[in-house]
Amino acid sequence: MASPDPSDRGVDPSLSAYWPVPVLRAVPALAAAAAITFTPDHSPQVGLLAFGSAAVVGGVVLAVGSALRLSDRSSRTIAVLQGVVGAVIGALCLVFSHGQLPVLVAFVTAWAVLTGVLELLTGLRRRRRSPLARDWTTVGVLTLALAVVFLVVPPDYSQQLGGIEQIEGELTSSTVLVGILGAYGALVGVFLVIAGLSLKWQTGHPAAADTPDDKARTS
Repeated sequence: MASPDPSDRGVDPSLSAYWPVPVLRAVPALAAAAAITFTPDHSPQVGLLAFGSAAVVGGVVLAVGSALRLSDRSSRTIAVLQGVVGAVIGALCLVFSHGQLPVLVAFVTAWAVLTGVLELLTGLRRRRRSPLARDWTTVGVLTLALAVVFLVVPPDYSQQLGGIEQIEGELTSSTVLVGILGAYGALVGVFLVIAGLSLKWQTGHPAAADTPDDKARTS
């Protein structure tokens, strides 16, 4: 979660305006996770619709929120670019929402690589200088991990269910990948909510003034 530089007694007050951005980013991610979780159909079409909607809304929130509330110019530029890229790829998912599994894999992988690299880059550039760096780095790594998973799952994977309970059905690559999308949305969504609220609490309390004992020890 967001954590200040240990050398500081408090957090830059200018960051207090940014805390709603990660919280709002979490909303479409959690909504997509819920939609996938409670939808028995894990077809590529469902994945494209859920992911595309979340990517568009999340991208717009990130771009607009960063443009208005992020004070660091370089981080703001990268975040806006990341938001635009995410929204564009999400819109393409909605346009091609009737596509098959290769379409879903292509769009999710492209989105995860591009936005993951940009978010990781922002976090690494601001490490030791911003309490947001750890959050950006973590989300960037998780997003790149999503790309790796989508690349390593065989597109023709198919396994008949059964076992002791004799469950009818078939576990396919589409079922696995759409389910992973839901898990990713839930994980990142919860993380962003905690990160945003942590940032709010940190910036909502000014650094405590030195007590006479503190001054005596440092003099």
